[in-house]
Amino acid sequence: MGSTTDFKIGLTLEFEGAPWKVTEFLHVKPGKGPAFVRSKLKNIQTGATLDKTWKAGETFPDAQVDKKVMQYTYIDGDEHVFMDMESFEEERITTSSIDKVDFIKEEMEITVLYYKGNAIDVQIPGTMSLRVTDADSGGSGKDKLSKMVELETGMMLSVPAFIKEGDLLKIDTDKREYLGRDAEGRNNA
Repeated sequence: MGSTTDFKIGLTLEFEGAPWKVTEFLHVKPGKGPAFVRSKLKNIQTGATLDKTWKAGETFPDAQVDKKVMQYTYIDGDEHVFMDMESFEEERITTSSIDKVDFIKEEMEITVLYYKGNAIDVQIPGTMSLRVTDADSGGSGKDKLSKMVELETGMMLSVPAFIKEGDLLKIDTDKREYLGRDAEGRNNA
């Protein structure tokens, strides 16, 4: 059992017989009345979202989620395919049910999440380093200080105008934001 004091983004809990992931939460302590927690939950199996208000300290059952490290291999139609590197068995997850699908890169080792024996999602690190594969030459629109670049996973991201093709960038995968250049990946040309 967990309680609302344990809330953090990415926490998986069981609610109404299904696994839900906490995507947002806010502890509220009003001037009058008891404290409470506002949360936004995402059903891991269906992708549905739910706004839920909890009493402060309210308990909930933890979802029994098993984890296994696998390697991303390829996309087959509307599914991402992952391979167990020991048994070479494949596991398929519907692409639309993967939260941070934009951050999965070829041959990446990744933690696959299972609920009641079924693969339901993958666990992406909170920050990742990704290489810029395409950077346009100037700023966009009114804001000449930033531009859109394409990362090695195919994701488009707004970054400062000085970023160039080949740079290795640190990305916050939760907020989908540029954090800075990775020191190991700077081009010193």
